[in-house]
Amino acid sequence: MASVFKASDIKKLEKLFGLPAKPMGANYRFELALDDPARKTALELYPNMRIGAGKGDLVSVYTVNAHLQLHFCSGYVISDILGEVTFVGEHDGKLSGLIVEKQGGCSLFANVDRSLVSGDFTRLGPEVMLSGIALSLTDGILGGQRKKRKTPRRKAGVRS
Repeated sequence: MASVFKASDIKKLEKLFGLPAKPMGANYRFELALDDPARKTALELYPNMRIGAGKGDLVSVYTVNAHLQLHFCSGYVISDILGEVTFVGEHDGKLSGLIVEKQGGCSLFANVDRSLVSGDFTRLGPEVMLSGIALSLTDGILGGQRKKRKTPRRKAGVRS
């Protein structure tokens, strides 16, 4: 699998976050929300690294209270309007998404059934609906067959 994080991708993220990435050997680091210590977040991207028996891209987020990782990241979507990037990985019809805001907030949705991303959100309970809506931005970059969308697409200035 080819790496998701090339130099051009790092430039796109630098534009979103409004700050340069810090090269740290084989990985890149963004330090977000430095003016608010309560929301200090570091995002690290590890392109094409050894993960178990395979190689893939790793996304790691460090906050004041948590450390989150997304192994085998297969793509990302930047939303300028929302001021965030959604990293996504897919395995056996399940999605995991790690959303990082330029203000330092982050969210993790793991093992989400792929059908929730393009289904009718109004038929879901509010606890489940949030993951489907949050990861719906990634629908356009996911490979393979997709179900036909029954709800209109959210306009969010998306690009990959």
